[in-house]
Amino acid sequence: MSIAEQRRSEPSHVWISQPDGGGNVCPGPEGRFTIIEKDGSAHRRFLQMDPYSAAMAFIHGRVEIHGDIFEAIRYFSRHHHSIFRKLLFSGLARLQHLRTSFLLGSRNPAAQNIQFHYDRSNEFYSQFLDSRMVYSAAHFCTPNDSLETAQRQKLELICRDLSLRTGDRFLDIGCGWGGLVTYAAKHFGVQALGCTVAQRQLDFAQQVIEREALQKRVFVSLCDYRDMSGSFDKIASIGMFEHVGRSRMAGYFAKAFQLLKPGGFFLNRGLVRPHGISDGPDTLFIQNNVFPGGELVHLDDVVREGERAGFDVIGVRDLRQHYALTCRAWVKNLQRNAVNCRDLVGHDTYRTWLLYLAGSAVGLEDRQIGAVQVVFHKASGDRDEL
Repeated sequence: MSIAEQRRSEPSHVWISQPDGGGNVCPGPEGRFTIIEKDGSAHRRFLQMDPYSAAMAFIHGRVEIHGDIFEAIRYFSRHHHSIFRKLLFSGLARLQHLRTSFLLGSRNPAAQNIQFHYDRSNEFYSQFLDSRMVYSAAHFCTPNDSLETAQRQKLELICRDLSLRTGDRFLDIGCGWGGLVTYAAKHFGVQALGCTVAQRQLDFAQQVIEREALQKRVFVSLCDYRDMSGSFDKIASIGMFEHVGRSRMAGYFAKAFQLLKPGGFFLNRGLVRPHGISDGPDTLFIQNNVFPGGELVHLDDVVREGERAGFDVIGVRDLRQHYALTCRAWVKNLQRNAVNCRDLVGHDTYRTWLLYLAGSAVGLEDRQIGAVQVVFHKASGDRDEL
């Protein structure tokens, strides 16, 4: 039995208390977490809320969770909720996808959505990310690896999966704070270019480039990937694909294919949604509060659209458990640095990120969300030797 399966099989013990000190204990032999309602309503009211309303109650401080936030989320998600409201929120989430599909054809709305999430204080992100500010699934050789070690192992693995070599022209689409491009240049000798539409990410990346004396080998641009030009031996896109969405996948892969030299590799990492799992209240919460314009697609959509663009699929790697461990590490850091986080971005934003990352860990562990790496190859026209 895996660690995640063991966690799911263990019963939980909940105390939902009232301001006057009264309360009720839900069945379960272990006290793992406490849910406290502050508005004096009946103790079952919170458990009967739809997930969207419950999330907003937590963010605005009407509900407190003490103890294991992961098990509290898991316990709540397994409670029976209104089918009508679930369908309502599912419909609203789909309408939101349709709306953003029309808007994101232009550059400005897409950039604004990215900036909503990433242009928070760099100091805030430094409270829970590793020192390189890598904001995607780490690679854990063992569950006890530190976040710093696991993220370094991830960067090394990506460079090796791309077969980076000295002198390669390497592009990172959606390069974040520059962790991959600087690592690839420093340790694999590539000429690296990254693009981001978030100004604060660019500022941080440029500081790292200067500190590491990589100005001649690394350049980061404030640019939408659709406006990129040039020709590259290897391309990566890490944790950016969630912003693309189903309706724009064809254009995304077509652009990557255009930028990649024949014989080159394109490595794409991102979250996906397993078949049978539909949009719901959690989707709407993320759209409205965390990732405007974001959408999860299925793995077979990724493979199909990549092949339609002209790529060959040469490798698929499951990242789900690694991403779950990463989210748990980020939540632990957020909780440890709660006071600093609230000072930097405010109470509501801190709680939004805490709930989002803890919920993501649970979703990954319970197979409601997937995470994958797909490596594509662009044929050279001759018989290729991989």
